[in-house]
Amino acid sequence: MLFDNSWSKDLSSRSNRVRAYCAAEQYDISIVIHTLKQQGYEVDPYKTGLIPQVVHIQIPKPQLLDSEKGQYGQEGNGDIFIFPSGTVVTWSLPEASTSDLVSNVLLPAAQNSLLDQMETEDLDFVEDSNRENSSVKGDTIILGTKTKHMNHSNKSSDSEDHSQSSTSSSFANDAELEILRGKVDSTLAKIAFSSGLARSTKLAVLESLLSNYFDSTRSIPTMLSKGSRLPFTRSFILRKTGQLLSVRAQLNLYSELTDSLPDLFWDSRHDLGLEGYYDQVGRALDVGVRIKVLNEKMDYAQEIASVLRERLSEKHGLVLEWMIIALITIEVGFEILRLWKERKESKEK
Repeated sequence: MLFDNSWSKDLSSRSNRVRAYCAAEQYDISIVIHTLKQQGYEVDPYKTGLIPQVVHIQIPKPQLLDSEKGQYGQEGNGDIFIFPSGTVVTWSLPEASTSDLVSNVLLPAAQNSLLDQMETEDLDFVEDSNRENSSVKGDTIILGTKTKHMNHSNKSSDSEDHSQSSTSSSFANDAELEILRGKVDSTLAKIAFSSGLARSTKLAVLESLLSNYFDSTRSIPTMLSKGSRLPFTRSFILRKTGQLLSVRAQLNLYSELTDSLPDLFWDSRHDLGLEGYYDQVGRALDVGVRIKVLNEKMDYAQEIASVLRERLSEKHGLVLEWMIIALITIEVGFEILRLWKERKESKEK
């Protein structure tokens, strides 16, 4: 399989990066799985059992074959994790290899697509074969890939007293088992880090939406300070109120942004301390502080919305008052007309 020249721009700089995309408010996981299987992807290749909390697939990583001809082949697999929160996290894959997946393949599963407002975040990562545990240092994830059962497995193999062929076969099976365990443990660690990064990217979307809200209402405090009337229509006021309620609901009700731990870790049958990796990413990206600041900004935005609603109520009340005045005026007019006719008739008699 060969790749075109579009891979060359970010192959070297993106191959050891974790990138998260927030492309929708939510993904329908059942549609995600159906779509991926139709496209020929193997879903949950290491049988982690974490569906529907996360969907894991792998795609080939590009490898430079001939720089002069611009030909690229495959070098192992890169991981992609898809979360119900509308986020996709990729490991060891250049952007060119995942843009079609995010923008087209997963689009049927997207609820309220955010492709026009899509946010991305990146972290570097390195693999350390001398460490069992993983951690986050600054903006870099250190992924420990040392197999936890390696020493125990080797000691057991050495203590066995079998024939040479039997020992070789047993050792080969043990080695394959250890490799599989290592891949599963590494994948689970990646899921934990990915969940934390997906949370931050989802938060970035809400920050952007709230920033757009402030941009559209920036003139209101100035108008009020000058004593000017607010020239906003009923449609504008209702739209702004709805936008604010939507952002607040996404932050506090419909997502796991404010939860100490997402359901992913409660539902997992694996006990590897994954919640620690999730918390480390959150601290590295200041997620807790950003949520607090976002809620404070929402309180201010709520004050603006209250002013707009008061203006709407005042305007509605003013319209009702003028309608009442008009009705009274019409009634008085009819009464004057009736009196005039009665007087005219009395004079004629």
